[in-house]
Amino acid sequence: MSNKVHLGHTARKRFGQNFLTDEGVISSIVGAISPDNDHVMVEIGPGLGALTEPVADIIDNLTVVELDRDLVERLKAHPILKDKLTIHQGDALQFDFTQLAQDGKKMKVFGNLPYNISTPLMFHLFEFAEQIETMHFMLQKEVVLRLSASPGCKAYGRLTVMAQYYCQVVPVLEVPPGCFTPPPKVDSAVVRLLPYEQKPWPCKDVTVMRHLCTTAFNMRRKTLRNNLKGMLDDDDFAALGIDSTLRPEQISVEQYVAMANLFIDKSTAN
Repeated sequence: MSNKVHLGHTARKRFGQNFLTDEGVISSIVGAISPDNDHVMVEIGPGLGALTEPVADIIDNLTVVELDRDLVERLKAHPILKDKLTIHQGDALQFDFTQLAQDGKKMKVFGNLPYNISTPLMFHLFEFAEQIETMHFMLQKEVVLRLSASPGCKAYGRLTVMAQYYCQVVPVLEVPPGCFTPPPKVDSAVVRLLPYEQKPWPCKDVTVMRHLCTTAFNMRRKTLRNNLKGMLDDDDFAALGIDSTLRPEQISVEQYVAMANLFIDKSTAN
């Protein structure tokens, strides 16, 4: 039985809303998320509840963070969902996810993310990675390619390095435009991000690493040596065994961490 209550909501351009309507794809995504009562289940931007309803069916309580006040009112009035949801009206980019933590329970976070906020939102969520078990996001396919890229690929960049520093990245499935109403002009895909219990390459200060990555990727066509002038010199690159004539997309996550750690050591020694 379908209990969808759409109440004639029209997709709003300014929130980047395209609503997922393909039942087969929806059930595949819900299967990937694997909702349970042993985790705090958190949905970002439930929209019209395409994922919200089937996830809430399986569990006792679902927490949602939604910016659009109209949609929040609809969810509060929804005959089935209203008793299942804990609703936070507000901007997920500013939201303190630690307030959702419960004793002995990590979060499973999921959402169909509008393109314009997907990258900043992931950077924001990485700050809470220790409290998150899994993240599943529907994104533009090109963003999933960037998240999962290997060094040397065109798609490899700052987002790749930071995402793979915090998480194991697993592309789950591709979702063509016809699965949405209205159909977007781009292909979408679902990605699974699994935050590491123990980071394979721990950085002494992630803020420094983020700054170093941003600086390195500012000018992709130039060499590492050029881009990081003022941060690392030839002796530093030699000590790390990194070829400074390479371009930023040719450097592994492990090497970015090593460069950041060396720069931190230099700064604290001075």
